[in-house]
Amino acid sequence: MGELRSRRSVLAVPASNPRFVAKARGLDADAFFLDLEDAVAPLEKEAARETAVTALNEGGWGGKVRSVRVNDASTPWAYRDVISVVEGAGANLDCLVLPKTTSARDVHWLDTLLTQIERAAGLPVGRIGIEAQIEDARGLTEIDAIAAASPRLESLVYGPADFMASLNMRTLVVGEQPPGYDTGDAYHYVLMRILTAARAHGLQAVDGPYLQIRDVDAFRRSAGRTAALGFDGKWVLHPLQVAAANEAYTPSQEDYDHAERILDAYEHATTVDRRGAVMLGDEMLDEASRKMALVVAGKGRAAGMKRTP
Repeated sequence: MGELRSRRSVLAVPASNPRFVAKARGLDADAFFLDLEDAVAPLEKEAARETAVTALNEGGWGGKVRSVRVNDASTPWAYRDVISVVEGAGANLDCLVLPKTTSARDVHWLDTLLTQIERAAGLPVGRIGIEAQIEDARGLTEIDAIAAASPRLESLVYGPADFMASLNMRTLVVGEQPPGYDTGDAYHYVLMRILTAARAHGLQAVDGPYLQIRDVDAFRRSAGRTAALGFDGKWVLHPLQVAAANEAYTPSQEDYDHAERILDAYEHATTVDRRGAVMLGDEMLDEASRKMALVVAGKGRAAGMKRTP
């Protein structure tokens, strides 16, 4: 896997709706996926593949990460989704999203099929990445094996609605605490488990969608919680959510400037003064400080931030 791509906002686009596809081109999302799964009715699956191929080949996506969510490996549509999309638009595709990933075997299957198609079509082998979506209890229990399953893996994605259903959670509102749960965060363990597995294997961690699409303040609260944990971004379902996601997963200017100052001070201390610790104002800095600053600075640089003069 190469350099991690920016995924602060990942726009879900039903591949069966050409109007939504056209509108998505003009939005400021870091990434998007054309959905062949839940957003497409069974009788529209075949036509949606053709729409996705056309949309990718027509271009106009700027610097967005270009992805397609195929159907999960247990369905009769999955293999044909992969073949049609990669044979038809593999040169204009960055990643495939694999939903309902329950074991490493699912990832191995997709990796092998991608390699076969790439070789047959004369595409660079291994360039197309995989994003594994964790959507049920079994997937979470197998998450370490899933995260280590392929060098193509780029991110682990939380699928909240299916996950909540798999636990028999007594709620119909995705993204909010279940009624009666008034202590802590009912989703903290799930989120931290996904994040820890992702970081252990050098992957990104992406939060799932918030379904109340016009409540932007609630979306900001939801995104802010996972951004604080260290998640890299969140799926967005509506143009109103894009700017809020980009803001939530980008460091503040103050934090970014401070991180860059820490890196400068520590670099000077270790290379010029040859000391392993240094003071920056009233703050003691050491190697751990440098690692923390690298995280914040890296997120800021990926977002195109510049230091305040």
